[in-house]
Amino acid sequence: MSIFQDPKLNISAKFKQLLPAQPCVLCGSMSKNGLWCEPCDAAMPYLDMQRCPVCALPTPSGEVCGHCLQTPPAYQLTQAAFGYQFPIDKLIQALKYQEQLALSGIFAEKLLARIDKARLPDYLIPMPLHPAKLKRRGFNQAILIAEPLAYALHIPLLTNTCHRLRDTPSQTDLPWRERSKNVKDAFGCDMDLTGKHIALIDDVMTTGASLNELARTVQKCGATGISAWVVARTQPHSSR
Repeated sequence: MSIFQDPKLNISAKFKQLLPAQPCVLCGSMSKNGLWCEPCDAAMPYLDMQRCPVCALPTPSGEVCGHCLQTPPAYQLTQAAFGYQFPIDKLIQALKYQEQLALSGIFAEKLLARIDKARLPDYLIPMPLHPAKLKRRGFNQAILIAEPLAYALHIPLLTNTCHRLRDTPSQTDLPWRERSKNVKDAFGCDMDLTGKHIALIDDVMTTGASLNELARTVQKCGATGISAWVVARTQPHSSR
């Protein structure tokens, strides 16, 4: 048994025991495991199945899916912690629309566990909001998720490099086939990224249209490697 698996020597486990208990955001029981308790964590829709490395949709053996082979997106890799299913869908909505900002930290923690530390990017770029939407919401959830990642990985976070040129309608309200058209030429970038590997941060990937358009934008500025890091990925037969 590894010393990290030995409960007597597991410093992380002992530290958690010292933390004050708090009500689990899902079931209400007292938790020393963070915002949700260990039983609820075990029931979370972690994205553990074999999946396409490019878009994170399920494939039989983890191979690149047919769609990514036929029409490759501008990003080459997707890292996602969860499937966009209950209760993650409700928790992400609580962050975005009910100002439950503390959830951004645990989302970042779960996403961090999925990142290949041997292949880190040069910069992190959160999905930008149009100034009008930022004013209405008061915060950018992608930045809140990206900040702990940048700190933990010691990677510069570029919050003002990319921006939205148009206040586009919400992707959630549009049919899937119209989402690419909705975000076409919606982003700008003010930095020379020649030869850089960029990770784009967002809360949810559905069709990937917004992330693909943002990836195209940084690609035009010279980025040669682009990854998409998202908290959750919509899976087949789910709706959003």
